[in-house]
Order: sequence, then structure tokens, then C-alpha cells
Amino acid sequence: MHAALFSFFVAVFFSVFARAAPVTTQPVELLVFSPTITSPTAGIVWITNTKANVTWLTSNIPAEKQNTTGLLLLGYEANDSENLDIYHPLASQFPLAQGWVEFTVPSNLTYKNNYIVVLFGDSGNASPQFTITPNNATQS
Repeated sequence: MHAALFSFFVAVFFSVFARAAPVTTQPVELLVFSPTITSPTAGIVWITNTKANVTWLTSNIPAEKQNTTGLLLLGYEANDSENLDIYHPLASQFPLAQGWVEFTVPSNLTYKNNYIVVLFGDSGNASPQFTITPNNATQS
């Protein structure tokens, strides 16, 4: 009698558990906003100690991400790696839905033609490589 009762409870348990946790085959969508940077583009030259803008597309922002803020880092590509300056952001806490941010190009940069910017919100998107050159007026 105890074995029959035990079998009954096991059957009920698995029957309830199977109904409580159905298996779904539908994909789960992740609402990640990954904006495409539209400026700077390849061939752009920024000059140190002057104002610059970074722009990006905003047409694919999910409604849930309208209030997301961004972080913009400067870096350069070398040895198949993005070398980002995480300690000195170009801009932070700006609304991604705005589609642009303005900042001053740091004055302590050297000439390179492989600079990039990376825009972080939900994910990081890198720009094409561009050039930054020192402003002769700020050199001593």
C-alpha cells in the first residue's frame, strides 16, 4: 500500500511540475540598443584643444531604452586591439536618444591616424579610424 501511495504522489508531482514549467521554443529577444556611429568617419581630422562632435543613429532605440545614458571613450587600434582610455572619458552621462555629444578634444594627445571612439550604452560600437593632430597654438 505504501508503494502504491508513493507512486501516486510521484506521478502527481511530475504531472504538476511538467505543467508548471512548459518548454518554449520561441527565441527570447534581448533589447540591446547598439547605435551605429555616423561621425567621425574615416579621413576626419580632429585638432587637440578644439570642440568636436560624435553622432550616431537613433532610429532603432527600443522604447525601454529611451532614457539610457552613454559613455564615450577615445582609443586607438594597434596590434588587432582597441586600446581605450577608460580613465579619461571624452563624455559621460549624456542621453543616447539625443544622437550626438559635443566635447573638447584633449590637449595632451599626440599625432595618430588610427584613433577611434567607442560609444557605450548597452554595448560598445567603435567608429572608423580617424586622425588627431596637435594644435600648434597649444604646443610650447
